[in-house]
Amino acid sequence: MSANLDFSPLFRSSIGFERMLNALEAARRAETVDNWPPYDIVKAGEDDYRIAMAVAGFSRDELAITQEQNMLIVAGQKANGEDVQYLHRGIAGRFRRQFELADHVKVVDAGLVDGLLTIALKREIPEEMKPRQIGIETGQAMSKARPKEIEAGKHAA
Repeated sequence: MSANLDFSPLFRSSIGFERMLNALEAARRAETVDNWPPYDIVKAGEDDYRIAMAVAGFSRDELAITQEQNMLIVAGQKANGEDVQYLHRGIAGRFRRQFELADHVKVVDAGLVDGLLTIALKREIPEEMKPRQIGIETGQAMSKARPKEIEAGKHAA
């Protein structure tokens, strides 16, 4: 039994949540058949993440990692080699895997060792968006910080 959720009421009554709602809608439509290549997503620290993807048989030159805004795309395409007649072809020659990234998540490193592609990610929140402590003034300092009052002009009726 599959749950068919309708997010349209949320689209009509929410402001600023379009990315999240679109991600939920895309996840609902995603096909579960596409499960190759297998991968792990690991939270390595407070703001550090790592994707490990099994890409056995692909060389570094046959892999491409692209970040487009909040989308990470990992693709592999085997080079067209010799002309061979296959009786059975069960090894994938290409793939494309997409990962939706949260705001301010960037790819910092990628490496390929023994058929395992590892992509390091880091969330870097800009300084102006981080929480900051606001000092509280008392006494004389408060009177200096008080806003100036503007006198209203008198109009004759």
